[in-house]
Amino acid sequence: MGLRCVSFLVAIVTTLSAGVAFAAAPIKIGGLFAVTGPAAFLGEPERNTAKMVVDEINKAGGVKGHKLELVVYDTSGDATKAVQLATKLVRDDHVAAIIGPSTTGESMAVIPVAEREKVPLISCSAGIKITEPVKKWVFKTAQNDTLAVGKIYEYLQRHKQSKVAILTVSDGFGASGREQLKAQARKYGITIVSDDTYGPKDTDMTAQLTKIRGSQAQAIICWGTNPGPAVIAKNARQLGIKTPLFMSHGVSSKKFIELAGDAAEGIKLPSGKVIVADLLPGSDHQKNPLLAFVKDYQRHYRAEGDHFGGHAWDAVMLLKNAIERGGDTRATIRDQLEKTHGFAGIGGVFSYSAQDHAGLNKDAFVLVEVKKRDWTIVK
Repeated sequence: MGLRCVSFLVAIVTTLSAGVAFAAAPIKIGGLFAVTGPAAFLGEPERNTAKMVVDEINKAGGVKGHKLELVVYDTSGDATKAVQLATKLVRDDHVAAIIGPSTTGESMAVIPVAEREKVPLISCSAGIKITEPVKKWVFKTAQNDTLAVGKIYEYLQRHKQSKVAILTVSDGFGASGREQLKAQARKYGITIVSDDTYGPKDTDMTAQLTKIRGSQAQAIICWGTNPGPAVIAKNARQLGIKTPLFMSHGVSSKKFIELAGDAAEGIKLPSGKVIVADLLPGSDHQKNPLLAFVKDYQRHYRAEGDHFGGHAWDAVMLLKNAIERGGDTRATIRDQLEKTHGFAGIGGVFSYSAQDHAGLNKDAFVLVEVKKRDWTIVK
């Protein structure tokens, strides 16, 4: 048999196999992302990444012969809307699992839906209360704020800076971060000398910063998501404040640097490794997968893959692995998710258990600093 004939037969078999594979019913996955509104810098890369990964899985033959079908709704960052859409995904779209929402407030609002309807939910938000205490049907991929606080406090402790001012946004993410900043302070020998908040839509925080300037703070820690932290960075620069400024992982993307401009220079924050993937040592086993993700996203969307898109990448792949291991119903997918061990994702290496539905440790973070409008790793 000639080579050309063999190739022809292989092509026919491959085509027939693919046809048989997708003859099985698709598995629907719901996506709840804040694609528009103030949290769009989170939701847009999450939505884009989820679509990209699902497409690639289907092109490779799907999951155990099933095509994945992604049903995405835009929550606009609104908790009430997120609850309505979660209910729609479960009851009308009959999804096997839900990825998202993008923010802590939305996730907390949607948890009762997941628990009542018995559908696996993998949140892309950071608030520790999403998975602590553990809820049977709820998992998450974003690193916990408790780990982020520990990363900043370790740095301050190492540099003998013990007096800090905290400035947190008055939403679910900020409230959770504020709680952790206060709860962990004593453990690291930190004294909080100023504790203030700002509103998610506030456009000027000079009053809070002026108060902080009059305190004995050796460092300022701001906890929020764009655009508030960028406003704070600019206000601090305008007031001539030289006190080192730290942010949360809620702004770890190029968008923050773009919004804050020159005022971002020197700001430090804990972040997943993806935004500094090219700077990681070759011995870091996450380096190559992270670079591949960044390049893949760039090829699809002409922008760098970031920390937030990574949360959706992890969620889709965790679901894929759970289905491959035998999860073919909502209940068995949940059970298999809980058995995940040592999955190397974008946000870190995940190991879920009955006692831990967040699955990451502090190694998932690096401390980064803005230098010359780019991210560098703090040694």
